[in-house]
Amino acid sequence: MTAWKRWTRLAGTAGLATRVLALWRLFKHPHTPPMAKFVAIVVVAYALSPIDLIPDFIPLLGQLDDLVIVPLGMALAVKLAPKPLWDSCLREAQAGRGQLPRLMWGAALVVVVWLSALVALVVGLVFVLASA
Repeated sequence: MTAWKRWTRLAGTAGLATRVLALWRLFKHPHTPPMAKFVAIVVVAYALSPIDLIPDFIPLLGQLDDLVIVPLGMALAVKLAPKPLWDSCLREAQAGRGQLPRLMWGAALVVVVWLSALVALVVGLVFVLASA
């Protein structure tokens, strides 16, 4: 298999989602080395974050950063982790492909940020209208 075919297969939605889930499992595993944990959580956060280094609305470059940064970060995390541990996490992710982790604190944080922004907007509008 050529390198290009491996990259395009890795970048496929199902394969990428499975590997991101495997990285999450690698991060949560108690025997994962600290540096591999750090790289894994950074890659998972970047892959799931709506904020990119290069915004997706910029043609070609917006998608290219996702196709380069995420697979390279995954490759680094895999290289830093013991091979049997990564293989185990990948098998678990493939077996539970539809089972995403529940991050209630993450959802609560997003709700708090949006509510804070809404309150700040309302207070700002009231202040502007009151001073006019």
